[in-house]
Amino acid sequence: MLAIEFKKVYKSYNHKQILNNIDLKIFVGEFFGLVGVNGAGKTTMLKSLLDLCEIEQGNINLFSVKHTDNNARSKLAFLPEQFVPPYYLTGQNFLIYMAELYNYQYDSEQVRVTCELLDLPTSVLKQPVRDYSKGMAQKLGLTTCLLANKQLLVFDEPMAGLDPKARAYLKKRLLDLKSKGTTMFFSTHLLADVEALCDRMAILHEGKLKFIGTPIECCTIFSASNLEQAYLNCIEN
Repeated sequence: MLAIEFKKVYKSYNHKQILNNIDLKIFVGEFFGLVGVNGAGKTTMLKSLLDLCEIEQGNINLFSVKHTDNNARSKLAFLPEQFVPPYYLTGQNFLIYMAELYNYQYDSEQVRVTCELLDLPTSVLKQPVRDYSKGMAQKLGLTTCLLANKQLLVFDEPMAGLDPKARAYLKKRLLDLKSKGTTMFFSTHLLADVEALCDRMAILHEGKLKFIGTPIECCTIFSASNLEQAYLNCIEN
């Protein structure tokens, strides 16, 4: 079964083609990484999926439901690249608010466990988020997504701002969710995270998908001993 499907999707800004004939299938239970240079169109692709920007041609489906249908997004949790929670809320108030939006019961014990999994001290939840560092705010956003317990996680640069310890903790938690059937689609610049987490990956360059397959297949096709060099060989050809 497909969790996500892009079919011949086109999107442009100011007469520049940002997404050019995008065809992509992501299966239920799959972890899929989207990589590319700054400006390649990764965020636009995620925003298109979530109907946060309008596509010009093509179709996008989430669990076989057209992406413009509100019900299509009921099974996912999303964290944007530049996540900035409302500055006037405490961390706890933000989590309570998001529990209402995601329609799940706020459970202080589950919050404590999830915060520990992301190395976020529960004591900071009493503080206003305006006092949070970038890393703390990122952990708060990730905590919200994990607590929602959705079938699909859509993340734009989820490791941004995280220290090495928090990154290791998050990877461990994500792999645990993967073993339980969760699907994840995320963009990243960190190829090591793609190797550690992903079943498959895609390289988006100049609006086109230059490669779709496993990290090992990427190294084989582009004659490289590591994913970083394979990526460079792909976009420089």
